[in-house]
Amino acid sequence: MARARRRSTRNTATTTRASGSSPLSSSPSTPEPAPEPKTGPTDSCPGCTSESRATFNQFEKENWICCDVCKDWYHWRCAVAGEEDKTLSMDKIDKWFCKTCLGQDSTRTITFKAPTRRSDRKRNYQDYANLSLGLNADPERWQRMLDNKKFKADQFKRMEGADVNLDWLEEDDTAMTEPILIEKPDGLGMKMPDEGLSVEDVAQLVGEDVPVEVVDVATQSASPGWNLGKWADYVELEPSAREKIYNVISLEVSGTELGNLVLPPKLVRDLDWVDNFWPSTRKGKGHPYPKVQLYCLMGVKNAWTDWHIDFAGSSVYYHILSGSKVFYFIKPTPANLAAYEKWSGTELQNTWLGDMVDEVVKVVLTAGNTMIIPSGWIHAVFTPVDTIVFGGNFLHSYAASMQLNIRKIEIATHVPKKFRFPLFTKLCWYVGDKYLRDLKGPNVSYPSRVLSSLLALAEFLVSEVRILERGTEQAKKEVREQIPSDRVKDAATVARELRWRVRLAAGNTSDDESNTVKPSGSGVKRKRGEEEEHVKFKNFRPRRWDNMVEQTAEEEPKVLHAPKPTEQDSGWKERWIDWANEEGEDGDEVRLKRRTDKIVRVRLTNDGLERQRIERVVESWAWW
Repeated sequence: MARARRRSTRNTATTTRASGSSPLSSSPSTPEPAPEPKTGPTDSCPGCTSESRATFNQFEKENWICCDVCKDWYHWRCAVAGEEDKTLSMDKIDKWFCKTCLGQDSTRTITFKAPTRRSDRKRNYQDYANLSLGLNADPERWQRMLDNKKFKADQFKRMEGADVNLDWLEEDDTAMTEPILIEKPDGLGMKMPDEGLSVEDVAQLVGEDVPVEVVDVATQSASPGWNLGKWADYVELEPSAREKIYNVISLEVSGTELGNLVLPPKLVRDLDWVDNFWPSTRKGKGHPYPKVQLYCLMGVKNAWTDWHIDFAGSSVYYHILSGSKVFYFIKPTPANLAAYEKWSGTELQNTWLGDMVDEVVKVVLTAGNTMIIPSGWIHAVFTPVDTIVFGGNFLHSYAASMQLNIRKIEIATHVPKKFRFPLFTKLCWYVGDKYLRDLKGPNVSYPSRVLSSLLALAEFLVSEVRILERGTEQAKKEVREQIPSDRVKDAATVARELRWRVRLAAGNTSDDESNTVKPSGSGVKRKRGEEEEHVKFKNFRPRRWDNMVEQTAEEEPKVLHAPKPTEQDSGWKERWIDWANEEGEDGDEVRLKRRTDKIVRVRLTNDGLERQRIERVVESWAWW
């Protein structure tokens, strides 16, 4: 059967764009390559003549057809040159032979496909997917809905790319707590394809036969049976000719020719848990890892993505290569997240979530803009014109608490595992193990926001250990499968020691490792009377102080009058503590002894000297 394919003449190695060198590869995506370019401004075929080259238009796509004998590729316009019927469609040909091969064997003849049988009966089409969901099949209903809503104008920061770095994150307590917009990519340390990249280019660089998940905008559900070649054909249609509106929001291109043209912003690479904590030896062939850093999103005019939070509360970088996007944001306050959890996955999802929250902020992005969306922000996206976007998801150490909170919402709302962050728990173990090893080293310090985040991570890992110790056999099996045995040999020790060391680094002055309290909400009930666990950590070494002075001072006993507490009075603790703070005069005579213990210790640090003063006051009240 004759093989035919589309080929854009812009994709050759000899063609240049007006804006600079082409980002595209000259390698076609099919097993049988089209001929390599010879001379002139475009690819040549054996049938090319000086007249055909003169009529060549470099901005139009070329159709190619392959001879079934010699396997040479011909321009279709060259193949029909001199033929009487030049309106013949290439798609109707079954077997095709070039003139040379036809002349070599008189039995060869060009054959055509049998016409498709069509019924003349009119058919009434029902969109059963929409009917079962109770949805209107009109894909433009989202636009009409938006026209009737009110939004708050955004006041998000506009930043220069060079200022979006780790220094900003460490010095500004509000950094990465709300979206920021970078109008130009300069200084971000980011690499993107040429802005002239088309959907056809995407299909050729990734592979026209590569399956792609396409969303039917009217139903917000997947439409099966698509590949990138079919998607490129759809996008080439005029908007008025598109029977339905579709959207592509989950094409991950890592490891492809297109992926080689994309590099996330430097801040993203500095923070990304996958980049920094997942072992490089576990990212090769045969080793699955979370591939969520390089997405190519392709939306057509009037496409809509309904309210959502990116999986596991991951943060997002989002660059508009061409076109425009309109974002609608809801801040992840406890009340708004509760409303989102109530709305998600229920019949309320057919209503406007914005009516259930305090406010919705509207942001318009245009070509060249980059946005960074922090963890947990609820958002929906409208596409006013055909648009190509590159972006990616990343987890990081400033937002573990929010990330874990969103994970709980995903579990509570029964989000299928295929739509959650891949290998999330295993990644958390890699992160926890690395931070534990770092915290054992000398002179290690982290910003308070990171320590707070790490404490949430440690509590999560301890809760996983609790399941290993007391859960069902199935639950134990699922937890065990997520522990990376190449790094974590003793999960219980790693989780508990990480929690203890984070607490110590955050200012817990106790060097006694026996006062580690069990976490609440771990999913495992304590036994009656069980308050504390005593854990001895492997290779434990207390933090070394260069000098330590202890002092104890006792005051002379004094006589006061205080109400004597009794076991029959259940509220005596609160009332007596309030009284003791004021040292009133009512009550029985009591003898008060007070002792003050002081510890002063110092040590050298990379920045100079650190001194720590600890003071503890112990009182003894005795009634006569």
